[in-house]
Amino acid sequence: MSGLILNATICAAIMLSAFAFALTLYRNKPKCKDQSTPSMIALIDFWALISISFMFVCVRVIAAFYGYVEVDRVCYYIAAVPFAFLPVPIVFFIVYVTTGDKTSSWAMSLLFSIFGIAYLTFLYMSGVVGPEVTYWATIFSIDSDIAITVYMAGLFIVPTAMIFALLGITLIRKISRRRRYHIALVLVAISLVFDFILVDMVAVQDMMQVVARLFILIGVVLAFLAYYPPDILQDRLSIRKVQDAEPDGDGIDE
Repeated sequence: MSGLILNATICAAIMLSAFAFALTLYRNKPKCKDQSTPSMIALIDFWALISISFMFVCVRVIAAFYGYVEVDRVCYYIAAVPFAFLPVPIVFFIVYVTTGDKTSSWAMSLLFSIFGIAYLTFLYMSGVVGPEVTYWATIFSIDSDIAITVYMAGLFIVPTAMIFALLGITLIRKISRRRRYHIALVLVAISLVFDFILVDMVAVQDMMQVVARLFILIGVVLAFLAYYPPDILQDRLSIRKVQDAEPDGDGIDE
């Protein structure tokens, strides 16, 4: 099943690129302004959760390739944990960037952590159906409408709306072109990854899963481009001052 090998390769690429990006941000954290450190830490947590999640997804696909169904199932349940808490750093990041208030950011993060725990509780209580191993993918179906509702209503819709709201504010603000590029591309990358991870988790068709993971990989690449735009892109968009050697080091603002 060469399709499963391609799937596993994409998962490994997501895992490694997300880990490399989180590590890059961590190494540049000391360069942050004090007031920007919390938003930087939230970004690091987000990309670290992506990496951890796809480490287990990669193991899942490899296990399915070799016929280890139980390993596939166990890794699905483990990967659900970082998946459930992905909205937490997103919400903290957006609330903190918008308000600059750590207390409000922590309070909102705690609320979404509770939703994440609720999602995992219903998921584990009801279990999943599968895996269905095809040429391209290994597919599980969540056997709990409540778990799906909790995730969609409590963990997906609100963070996604917050991302687009902040993106809209960024696009209409009178700020420099390089700053608008940096902020907008970071938000687009987060949105792309977050949205297609949901598609990946609920996919019932094998090719839908593979396509979703390709878009997740593209999202991670866009996150890198937000900090390391190639020379040709800097010249084309007149954003050379975004950064020539190091990331901005402050999470989102310059």
